[in-house]
Amino acid sequence: MAASEGGSPSRWIPLESNPEVLTKWAVSAGLVESQAHFEDIYGLDSELLALVSQPVKAVILLFPLNDACQQRRRQEDERIAGEGQPAIDPTIFWMKQTISNACGTMALLHALINSDVTFAPESPIEQFIDICKDKTPLERAKILETTPLFANIHASAASGGQSAIPPNLDTDLHFTCFVQAPDPSSRESGTPVTPATTGEMRLIELDGERAGPVDRGVSKNFLADVAKVVKDLYIAHTANVNFSLIALSGGPSLV
Repeated sequence: MAASEGGSPSRWIPLESNPEVLTKWAVSAGLVESQAHFEDIYGLDSELLALVSQPVKAVILLFPLNDACQQRRRQEDERIAGEGQPAIDPTIFWMKQTISNACGTMALLHALINSDVTFAPESPIEQFIDICKDKTPLERAKILETTPLFANIHASAASGGQSAIPPNLDTDLHFTCFVQAPDPSSRESGTPVTPATTGEMRLIELDGERAGPVDRGVSKNFLADVAKVVKDLYIAHTANVNFSLIALSGGPSLV
């Protein structure tokens, strides 16, 4: 349980995994609506992935978080701490989560700030990015705790979903985010790096409850690569079917 500015526990209403809810949050935070929107990913096979609007800039996953899953995550963080992992692009924005049930807002911030979308001047997300420059991941978390920039946006979006708000605010579901980032070694070599550059992009998972960003390997087809990670590292380890995938896609929503 995180502590708020006054020292009392800080706990938000869980955010619903719903494209309309996430788009409402993003536009309220400052996303220029013509730039991008959120939409459902209806399945992980190639035919259903092909229905998702391109370009996909980020993917948000909602998954069941049980004790076994938590243990696997801790073990992976310990392995990375001991053995290391491929270098993460230093321009990636990542922050710790210290507010209970704020994982939806964390996933949204990670998705939007690490995508090439435009934000309205002086909007909450623009202000947050400016405040967080040169801050550590934990300092960014403390800023989120103490600033009113997103608490009201989160509360409004969470209250506007279709699901009933749990009376005790307890949930066993958690959001994480996937983005594509340049391989730092390619950046250092001077090679032009874009999402279309074969073999020069990495798949990065961003979750504020982890010890840091997690490299998931070379990414040549972002959406297909996310689907494989979700199948192999999440769905394969549980019989729970409470999974949801939502894409941040370029352009306005056609719905």
